Amino acid sequence: MTQDKPSPAKPKNNAARAKDIQVLEGREAVRRRPGMYIGSTDQHGLHHLVYEITYNSIDEAMAGCCTNIWVTFCQDNTIRVEDNGRGIPVDIHPSTKLTALETVMTVLHAGAKFGGHIYQVSGGLHGVGASVVNALSSWLTVNVRRDGKQYQQEYKKGIPRGGVEVVGEASDTGTTITFLPDQTIFGEAKSDFNTVSEHLRELAYLNKGLEICIRDERKDEERTFYFEGGITGFVRHLNRNRVVRHRRPIYISRTVNGTIVEAALQYNDGFSESSFSFANCVNTLDGGTHLTGFRSALTRVLNDYARKNKFLKDDEPNLIGEDVREGLTAIISVKLAEPQFEGQTKGKLGNPEIKSHVESAVVEGLALHLEEHPDDAKKIIEKCLLAAKGREAARKARDLIVKRGSLETATLPGKLADCSEKEPAHCELYIVEGPSAGGSAKEGRNRRFQAILPLRGKILNVEKASPDKMLSHEEIRVIITALGAGIDDEFDLSRLRYHRVILMTDADVDGSHIRTLLLTFFFRHMAELINNGHLYIAQPPLYRIKSGKQHQWVYSDQEKEEVLAGLKESRKVEVQRYKGLGEMSAEQLWDTTMNPETRTLLQVEVEDAAKADHIFHVLMGDEVPPRKAFIQAHAKSVKNLDI
Repeated sequence: MTQDKPSPAKPKNNAARAKDIQVLEGREAVRRRPGMYIGSTDQHGLHHLVYEITYNSIDEAMAGCCTNIWVTFCQDNTIRVEDNGRGIPVDIHPSTKLTALETVMTVLHAGAKFGGHIYQVSGGLHGVGASVVNALSSWLTVNVRRDGKQYQQEYKKGIPRGGVEVVGEASDTGTTITFLPDQTIFGEAKSDFNTVSEHLRELAYLNKGLEICIRDERKDEERTFYFEGGITGFVRHLNRNRVVRHRRPIYISRTVNGTIVEAALQYNDGFSESSFSFANCVNTLDGGTHLTGFRSALTRVLNDYARKNKFLKDDEPNLIGEDVREGLTAIISVKLAEPQFEGQTKGKLGNPEIKSHVESAVVEGLALHLEEHPDDAKKIIEKCLLAAKGREAARKARDLIVKRGSLETATLPGKLADCSEKEPAHCELYIVEGPSAGGSAKEGRNRRFQAILPLRGKILNVEKASPDKMLSHEEIRVIITALGAGIDDEFDLSRLRYHRVILMTDADVDGSHIRTLLLTFFFRHMAELINNGHLYIAQPPLYRIKSGKQHQWVYSDQEKEEVLAGLKESRKVEVQRYKGLGEMSAEQLWDTTMNPETRTLLQVEVEDAAKADHIFHVLMGDEVPPRKAFIQAHAKSVKNLDI
């Protein structure tokens, strides 16, 4: 890794002046810097366009004015979002002197979400969602049905092609927006039906009584979501393949100082917490004040109940948050007038008053439920007491690991081949399968910034292990010590010793299994590592194709067929399949998999935390039938199958 040399200073007469500073405004700013508004210009950004238009319809539903939303992926890759809400107003806006429709679709930070008269609560991009989607589309058409008429306006790359026109009569109300994402911005990215479906399912759970239909005309698929039970059904859905401690989820609904607070929770026999928080239907992946308030209330109520009913003796310490959240599945949803999200991606809710609002609502609702359902209360408290015993056993193992990790490099795991660079931002750690591959990696690496940690065999499946059992597993302890940042609630990103953690396993069944075990561990116990973009998967080649004195490294079966087709005139072609990293020499491993100039790394991301939580449980949990069903359902989509 090299550092760029500083550019020589320019002569003073070339110093920048005010006239040299470029100011981007409105549509041009969005098109030049789309990542600032939608995060990226890949498939994630494309999905963000769909969600932003859908959020406008959701706002109508939260206002009690919309019961149906239809999202359609059309054959020509256009996207259509329709609702039966009130329809965007078409009268003249007093400030812009444009119709309200054109104002909403072309002016940033314009919408009905600021005054509080039209929408008491709303999601979306603070009044820029529709105008951003418009600016990033090759073309967009809005059809509004209200006041007995149909109104329509068309746009090209965010610019109106004409005024708002009356195009017919209407017997109902609503808005239909059809748009084609601009290929010059999004390239060949295509929307994924399953990913968007899961997101719309969440929105349907969060708005009970709302029906959302998604169609994909490209594949002739359709799904409809409607949940009368709301987030209670969401919790049931998340726990559908788990053994639950009490049959019915606990549901709490209160309005505190204008804030609508909903919570649903249910305990299972697992060891992981699966809590998801939402603010105005926006998934706050990094939590926030609403999640903090919920957790505080949960700990307080369960301790009070345990003391009052003698589950905890006078001389015994209180349960802590870690105890009451083991095996918990929960949904926390708040709807408030002025949400303060931290960051453009809205990963965290920052309103300080929401903590006390949620806390008071959950304390009141949960305490009442436990008093009225003593059988549920007993099962929950017993689960928490077992967790407390396991925590104490795990603490001893954790203290040893933390102590080792806090000492100097000399006490790091003996199998770790560390790098000489001490600045974590410049360091990367390869977690490698097996001593053979570890030896090649150690020999072939750049010792200045690349560290190697070889593993012996498969690590423990943490999805089925208690915390104390997990922390007694040698390979897991080695990983925790090497990274130096702790785990679970004690995980501290500032102590992370390597800012790139790279999983490098063989391209066979065992290698895939080891990678899945590692991903399960990181997802369950070091989620911040993933959420902050520090976890990667190396992509070693599958084949080496040699023709004469020339050779090519090939990374998939499809690529292999393409290369062989191009070499069909050659007389002698040798194809070597690499199932194990240890089959490659140190030089080959560096050239194909470790050299920053030539390697391919896949960054691990979690787009849908609830779906990821479900998949990890299905694949790695105790229940066999769901895993069998998953394998049968996805058998035909397997690639690079090792037989």
